[in-house]
Amino acid sequence: MTTIDVTTRQAIGGCTVTRLGLGCAPLGNLFRAVDDDTAAATVDAAWDAGWRLFDTAPLYGHGLSERRVGAALRARPRDEYVLSTKVGRLLLPGADDDSIFAETPDMHPAFDFSGDGARRSIEASLDRLGLDRIDIVHVHDPDDHLDQAIDEAIPALVALRDEGVIGAVGCGMNATAPLLRVVERADVDVVLLAGRYSLLDHSGGDELLPRCAERGVAVIVGGVFNSGLLADPDAEPTYDYAPAPTPLAERARSMREVCERFGVSLPAAAIGFALRHPSVTSVVIGARSPGEVGADVEAAGADIPDELWNALTDTDGNERS
Repeated sequence: MTTIDVTTRQAIGGCTVTRLGLGCAPLGNLFRAVDDDTAAATVDAAWDAGWRLFDTAPLYGHGLSERRVGAALRARPRDEYVLSTKVGRLLLPGADDDSIFAETPDMHPAFDFSGDGARRSIEASLDRLGLDRIDIVHVHDPDDHLDQAIDEAIPALVALRDEGVIGAVGCGMNATAPLLRVVERADVDVVLLAGRYSLLDHSGGDELLPRCAERGVAVIVGGVFNSGLLADPDAEPTYDYAPAPTPLAERARSMREVCERFGVSLPAAAIGFALRHPSVTSVVIGARSPGEVGADVEAAGADIPDELWNALTDTDGNERS
């Protein structure tokens, strides 16, 4: 039987984080709008559940998520939580008509993975957050700018870490191969792997997670629901921020049927799968309402029979580890 205490803390650089954290992209109006009061109540619900890791980014709502998260945390004891945000996109005046975030401020993100861009991004984030410091700073999705991120942005963050300005340096991506390059070449404390270590895609466990363990790099896993599909495969599900392909939706429904035979919900299995890997330090879960946080708390606290993991198989019959 697998039972995990999600409020225990583990070290990442100069920070200690709880096993579960709040992913704050939905508080930036991901896909649809959330009002300020609901956003604040969502952060409060995560706090009341014992979560002390809060992950945001300038991209999320084009600054809106950072403003809301900062406002919700401002009265909290600063040493009791860990706040992470990201660099790599500077917000510039002018609307972005192609954004997946609704009702955003009249700003648009522009890629900048230079050292100066990283420092400017942090200054702008601190202004939006209204807080005195940021604990973990990730380079955000440098897919097409990987060399510059490794050669310029990350060294700038390392210098700030060594000066005590930030607590830890990380890199967050939706792909394993470039993150593996970052781990091999850069002085990072943590990687944030989104969507690539889940019940539907555990490719992150092949090389990246073992290598992180060898090099002493912490792993935060995001996207355990693959942007919605594993939370509810029936509700117009999304996968990687787009409508879920029919074969994947059918596969998720089949997994749900297997889970139900063991008395376990599909979201509980999705969270438990990520948390049970020895290389995974924390899991951040996106939520847009106190109700969603409550459902995630219930799912994370479920007792999961060990036999379930062998019963959950890929469509090609490979057992999940």
